[in-house]
Amino acid sequence: MNTMNYKGYIGTISFSEKDMVFYGKVEGINGLVNFEGDSVGSLVKAFHEAVESYLEFCRQEGIEPQKSYSGSLNVRISPETHCQVATLAKQSGITINAFIRRAVEKEVAFCL
Repeated sequence: MNTMNYKGYIGTISFSEKDMVFYGKVEGINGLVNFEGDSVGSLVKAFHEAVESYLEFCRQEGIEPQKSYSGSLNVRISPETHCQVATLAKQSGITINAFIRRAVEKEVAFCL
């Protein structure tokens, strides 16, 4: 998926051949903010304007602009991988949850 970044916000991008327009959505916020443009330049400008407008709206309304996350998520893995994770966690003397948390935190740190 194509994305853009501005002020820490991510915009996902698509293209409508029928309408001959690029369009996108600002991700990770408490709301729905869309933008569009008929060229790359106009799309980037529209994305920046959408983020700025959203931030101004949040300031005026006293709303936290970032989406809140609970810290809990469900992960679907194969039964074989589940068994391997359970075994490795047991051998490490930790819970499956702790094992997965460590693995995810390592991957996130690697990607940053």
